[in-house]
Amino acid sequence: MKKITLSQILTLSICLVPQAHLLAGTAALALPDPYAAAAVERVLLDDGNAVDAAITATFVQAVTFPRAGNIGGGGFMIAYMGGEASFLDFRENASQSAHRDMYLDEGGNVIANATLDGAKAPGVPGTVRGMQAAHARYGSLPWKRLLEPAIGLAREGYIVHPKQVSDLNDRLDELDGKTNLEQYFGHMKAGEVFRQPEMAVTLERIAEDPESFYSGLIARQIVAQMIKSGGILTLADLDAYKAVWRAPLQGQWRDYTVLTAPPPSSGGFALIQLLVMHDFAAEHFRDVWQNSAQYIHLLAEIEKRVFADRAMYLGDPDFVDVPLKQLLDNGYLAKRAKEINPKAISPPAEVPAGLESSETTHFSIVDKNGNAVALTYTLNWEFGSGVVVEGAGFALNNQMDDFSAKPGHKNKFGVIGNTFNSIEPGKRMLSSMSPTILLKDEKPAMVIGASGGSTIFTSIFQVILNVYDYAMPLQAAVDATRYHHQLPDAYLIRHDPREVPTDVTRELKALGYSVEENSWGTLGRVEAIRIDGDKVEAASDVRGFGDTRIIPAGP
Repeated sequence: MKKITLSQILTLSICLVPQAHLLAGTAALALPDPYAAAAVERVLLDDGNAVDAAITATFVQAVTFPRAGNIGGGGFMIAYMGGEASFLDFRENASQSAHRDMYLDEGGNVIANATLDGAKAPGVPGTVRGMQAAHARYGSLPWKRLLEPAIGLAREGYIVHPKQVSDLNDRLDELDGKTNLEQYFGHMKAGEVFRQPEMAVTLERIAEDPESFYSGLIARQIVAQMIKSGGILTLADLDAYKAVWRAPLQGQWRDYTVLTAPPPSSGGFALIQLLVMHDFAAEHFRDVWQNSAQYIHLLAEIEKRVFADRAMYLGDPDFVDVPLKQLLDNGYLAKRAKEINPKAISPPAEVPAGLESSETTHFSIVDKNGNAVALTYTLNWEFGSGVVVEGAGFALNNQMDDFSAKPGHKNKFGVIGNTFNSIEPGKRMLSSMSPTILLKDEKPAMVIGASGGSTIFTSIFQVILNVYDYAMPLQAAVDATRYHHQLPDAYLIRHDPREVPTDVTRELKALGYSVEENSWGTLGRVEAIRIDGDKVEAASDVRGFGDTRIIPAGP
């Protein structure tokens, strides 16, 4: 099998392809990075399946999309392969030496940025072992073949997009010299080739033996960096890490079976709650225009109830009993929908959890046989903790911020948590990642997911409504302005960094809301594929710099 050269990838990355195509053996992809899109296209053309393509995308984005793509983080994958639905949890977990109060000072206050910056911020990375598990179960092409594009791009380099440099500079300003991130990535220049020779060697080692990351030389490099930088991850932590196959969370919405992420993600439960509550509140949505002030208010009324339940009940199911059956019961959701006030804001005291009375990247892939993969993985914030493993060339995550450092304390995304999501050794932190597949008649109808922290599932929710309620083409549905509302900010509507119509802002303020641009930029970046009868559409969010490919059936 021929190796892929940098020139071939650069040529593929600027190909123009149609956004929609007739099905009949068609494959499709939507990714946030054009280099990964080109490499995935080649895998699919070489008769690789959707999981093969996902593994290649994961490793390529670790090279070409380093603010979020990673081998130093973790995530979730939902797959529909040969009619079998499966969910792979390769989320990071806490070190065995982690403890509940590790980020509190002597007065019991959360130490500023301790969960975000530096060597105490990472959880045990899961990406490599996750991809190893995915390949063992579903892979059809050789493991080494799937890593070749990433190795080539690390060694030969890729042309840096201006947005990558802007994101890097923002993170370097935040870190203010506290880590070695600038040493490794500070020479990235927009429009110039960026090479990562240490990363190339690391990927070659993983291609030869992925266990090197957890018990071999790479593991020793990670621990050496921890010792040098004052971190707590150990060889025992790395060796003990396991990727876990879990049953996908499954719900019914209209004619669609929703396959999505179970805990330790909160995103899947939240998406199903949003969709079902929306339909139970359908009387309020009749004759309401998409993205009108009334529409945004109704979404906010639903979303605040979802966030109330998220804060109270969600956590790692291996440590806490998550009452999913009750939270997704139609009777319960119908009751919650009846609480919605279509004319006024429900104050926080009236929206308790109901049972008792944002740096990430996502991609979507469908292969020629109708198999589908939605995969979301992350370092958490841009370039994670800012700690790069010396000699190995990759950044470590700062996922410890997704635990509740203290009950009631907001994390970087403004989300509060309870004791269900407190820090414990070996525990996986709560997530909002929501890779999702909608099935109709047991075939994929939509493959979708997003980046964006706590705005992930609300972004997916709005895209689904745009397609199925407002008949938008998929690209228009993805690109439309989005709005977000979450507790504890009970009177705040956030929006994309775009101009919002004056009348919409005026009407929302008349209801009592404040209306602000989202503090960390865009509200999610969505990558989606839709299959409707014989038509296939692929959409990569205009908020990023991704790529879509439609690959027609061969002759």
